[in-house]
Amino acid sequence: MSILKRLKEEIDTVFERDPAAKSKAEVIFCYPGFHAVLFYRVAHKLWKHEFFFLGRLTSHLGRFFTGIEIHPGATIGKRFFIDHGMGVVIGETAEIGNDVTIYHGVTLGGVSLEKVKRHPTLEDNVVIGSGAKVLGPFTVKKNAKIGSNSVVVKEVPENATVVGIPGKIVKGTLDKKSFDHNKLPDPVARAITDMATRMCHMEAEINDLRKKLKNYEDND
Repeated sequence: MSILKRLKEEIDTVFERDPAAKSKAEVIFCYPGFHAVLFYRVAHKLWKHEFFFLGRLTSHLGRFFTGIEIHPGATIGKRFFIDHGMGVVIGETAEIGNDVTIYHGVTLGGVSLEKVKRHPTLEDNVVIGSGAKVLGPFTVKKNAKIGSNSVVVKEVPENATVVGIPGKIVKGTLDKKSFDHNKLPDPVARAITDMATRMCHMEAEINDLRKKLKNYEDND
């Protein structure tokens, strides 16, 4: 793909996923996520040709200007979109598929000091909410959604939605173009509700036993 076609594709991606975008000029000059992806593309090209220092320097400049840190060794597919972006960190061995969207404060991090695959793999159409941490060399499969501030440390199945610390699967398929956090269930609140319901049942049973005991004593 030519540079101009790739640039047009990156701009179209912003318009597709951010309703706040008003013009191409705004995207080109005012979107740090767009800038970070451009810095990454250059840095990754240098890295692949073993210009490691220049690749890291380009990546560092991108971090300085955008607040987004993408290691030049990471592998990122087409139409990758970072919304807002400040504080995003993507590690060296991370792999990202096509049409992936992540929000500010997301970390694709590693949990090992070995020179092996340390960072997660995101398949196509994955969405990761702001502040989420995805840590380790596992796969988040196609169409999965990760809620804001979740901490994910194991594989996420296709079409699943994960929330919480540690992340738990709470819902099945969602609309690919929507990610309404108001509709995401809270596993902690659900557990508390279940406990409260059980306590009400136990209280009713205790009251029933008390009545039976009182009737027994009165008839004795």
